[in-house]
Amino acid sequence: MKYNRQEMIISLIDEYEIETQEELSERLREKGYMVTQATISRDIREMKLQKIAAAGGKYKYALPRQEEAVLSQRFRNLLVDSVESVEAAANIVVVKTSAGMASGAAAAIDSMERSDVLGSVAGDDTIIIVMKTNDAAALLVSDLREITGI
Repeated sequence: MKYNRQEMIISLIDEYEIETQEELSERLREKGYMVTQATISRDIREMKLQKIAAAGGKYKYALPRQEEAVLSQRFRNLLVDSVESVEAAANIVVVKTSAGMASGAAAAIDSMERSDVLGSVAGDDTIIIVMKTNDAAALLVSDLREITGI
Protein backbone atom coordinates (compact mmCIF):
# COMPACT_ATOMS: atom_id res chain seq x y z
CA MET A 1 0.00 0.00 0.00
CA LYS A 2 2.70 2.49 1.05
CA TYR A 3 4.93 1.56 -1.88
CA ASN A 4 2.06 2.00 -4.35
CA ARG A 5 1.07 5.32 -2.78
CA GLN A 6 4.63 6.63 -2.96
CA GLU A 7 4.91 5.50 -6.58
CA MET A 8 1.70 7.44 -7.28
CA ILE A 9 3.19 10.50 -5.55
CA ILE A 10 6.18 10.30 -7.90
CA SER A 11 3.83 10.13 -10.89
CA LEU A 12 1.75 13.05 -9.63
CA ILE A 13 4.70 15.38 -8.97
CA ASP A 14 6.06 14.52 -12.42
CA GLU A 15 2.72 15.28 -14.07
CA TYR A 16 1.56 18.31 -12.04
CA GLU A 17 3.19 21.27 -10.32
CA ILE A 18 2.05 20.34 -6.82
CA GLU A 19 2.64 23.20 -4.42
CA THR A 20 1.11 22.03 -1.12
CA GLN A 21 0.48 18.91 0.92
CA GLU A 22 -3.23 19.65 0.62
CA GLU A 23 -3.01 19.65 -3.18
CA LEU A 24 -1.06 16.39 -3.09
CA SER A 25 -3.72 14.87 -0.80
CA GLU A 26 -6.47 15.95 -3.20
CA ARG A 27 -4.67 14.44 -6.21
CA LEU A 28 -4.13 11.17 -4.32
CA ARG A 29 -7.81 11.04 -3.34
CA GLU A 30 -8.74 11.52 -7.01
CA LYS A 31 -6.64 8.41 -7.72
CA GLY A 32 -8.42 6.43 -4.98
CA TYR A 33 -5.93 6.78 -2.13
CA MET A 34 -7.48 7.79 1.20
CA VAL A 35 -4.72 9.66 3.04
CA THR A 36 -4.35 11.93 6.05
CA GLN A 37 -2.14 14.98 6.34
CA ALA A 38 0.14 12.99 8.68
CA THR A 39 0.55 10.26 6.05
CA ILE A 40 1.40 12.82 3.36
CA SER A 41 3.89 14.52 5.68
CA ARG A 42 5.57 11.18 6.45
CA ASP A 43 5.74 10.24 2.78
CA ILE A 44 7.30 13.60 1.89
CA ARG A 45 9.91 13.14 4.61
CA GLU A 46 10.67 9.50 3.72
CA MET A 47 10.91 10.28 0.02
CA LYS A 48 13.02 13.37 0.78
CA LEU A 49 10.86 15.48 -1.51
CA GLN A 50 12.01 19.06 -1.86
CA LYS A 51 10.30 22.25 -2.87
CA ILE A 52 11.96 23.76 -5.92
CA ALA A 53 11.27 26.92 -7.88
CA ALA A 54 8.51 26.66 -10.47
CA ALA A 55 7.12 29.11 -13.02
CA GLY A 56 5.64 32.35 -11.74
CA GLY A 57 7.67 32.52 -8.53
CA LYS A 58 5.89 29.49 -7.09
CA TYR A 59 7.38 26.36 -5.53
CA LYS A 60 6.54 22.74 -6.28
CA TYR A 61 7.44 19.36 -4.85
CA ALA A 62 10.19 17.41 -6.61
CA LEU A 63 12.37 14.40 -5.99
CA PRO A 64 15.86 15.30 -4.75
CA ARG A 65 18.73 15.26 -7.19
CA GLN A 66 20.76 12.10 -6.77
CA GLU A 67 23.76 13.86 -5.20
CA GLU A 68 21.46 15.57 -2.69
CA ALA A 69 19.79 12.30 -1.78
CA VAL A 70 23.06 10.65 -0.83
CA LEU A 71 24.85 12.40 1.99
CA SER A 72 27.98 10.39 2.71
CA GLN A 73 27.92 8.47 5.97
CA ARG A 74 31.06 10.28 7.10
CA PHE A 75 29.41 13.69 6.69
CA ARG A 76 26.18 12.42 8.23
CA ASN A 77 28.11 11.22 11.30
CA LEU A 78 29.95 14.54 11.51
CA LEU A 79 26.64 16.44 11.53
CA VAL A 80 25.11 14.11 14.13
CA ASP A 81 28.17 14.46 16.38
CA SER A 82 28.71 18.22 16.03
CA VAL A 83 25.42 20.06 15.44
CA GLU A 84 23.78 21.32 18.63
CA SER A 85 20.96 23.47 17.21
CA VAL A 86 19.48 24.69 13.94
CA GLU A 87 17.24 27.76 13.66
CA ALA A 88 15.92 29.96 10.86
CA ALA A 89 15.42 33.71 10.89
CA ALA A 90 13.72 34.72 7.64
CA ASN A 91 15.97 33.37 4.85
CA ILE A 92 18.99 32.81 7.12
CA VAL A 93 19.76 29.52 8.84
CA VAL A 94 21.97 29.55 11.94
CA VAL A 95 23.62 26.26 12.89
CA LYS A 96 25.34 26.01 16.28
CA THR A 97 28.00 23.31 16.63
CA SER A 98 30.43 22.03 19.21
CA ALA A 99 33.52 24.24 19.58
CA GLY A 100 35.83 23.98 16.57
CA MET A 101 33.37 21.94 14.50
CA ALA A 102 31.61 24.59 12.40
CA SER A 103 33.99 24.36 9.45
CA GLY A 104 33.62 20.59 9.13
CA ALA A 105 29.84 20.76 9.57
CA ALA A 106 29.66 23.51 6.93
CA ALA A 107 31.60 21.28 4.51
CA ALA A 108 29.09 18.49 5.16
CA ILE A 109 26.17 20.84 4.51
CA ASP A 110 27.86 22.22 1.38
CA SER A 111 28.26 18.64 0.10
CA MET A 112 24.46 18.43 -0.10
CA GLU A 113 24.75 20.82 -3.10
CA ARG A 114 21.36 22.40 -2.51
CA SER A 115 20.37 24.81 -5.26
CA ASP A 116 18.50 27.00 -2.77
CA VAL A 117 21.67 27.94 -0.83
CA LEU A 118 23.15 31.32 -1.76
CA GLY A 119 26.19 30.93 0.48
CA SER A 120 27.50 29.99 3.90
CA VAL A 121 30.08 31.23 6.38
CA ALA A 122 31.54 29.16 9.22
CA GLY A 123 33.22 30.44 12.36
CA ASP A 124 34.45 28.33 15.27
CA ASP A 125 31.08 27.06 16.49
CA THR A 126 28.49 28.79 14.28
CA ILE A 127 27.47 28.51 10.64
CA ILE A 128 25.40 31.17 8.87
CA ILE A 129 23.65 29.93 5.72
CA VAL A 130 21.84 32.39 3.45
CA MET A 131 18.97 30.78 1.56
CA LYS A 132 17.08 32.06 -1.49
CA THR A 133 13.75 32.24 0.37
CA ASN A 134 12.24 31.96 3.83
CA ASP A 135 10.56 28.69 2.77
CA ALA A 136 13.90 27.29 1.62
CA ALA A 137 15.38 28.19 5.02
CA ALA A 138 12.55 26.41 6.84
CA LEU A 139 13.04 23.36 4.62
CA LEU A 140 16.79 23.25 5.31
CA VAL A 141 16.14 23.53 9.06
CA SER A 142 13.72 20.62 8.82
CA ASP A 143 16.17 18.53 6.77
CA LEU A 144 19.09 19.21 9.14
CA ARG A 145 16.99 18.42 12.20
CA GLU A 146 15.94 15.15 10.59
CA ILE A 147 19.55 14.22 9.73
CA THR A 148 20.88 15.12 13.18
CA GLY A 149 17.92 13.95 15.22
CA ILE A 150 17.60 17.25 17.11
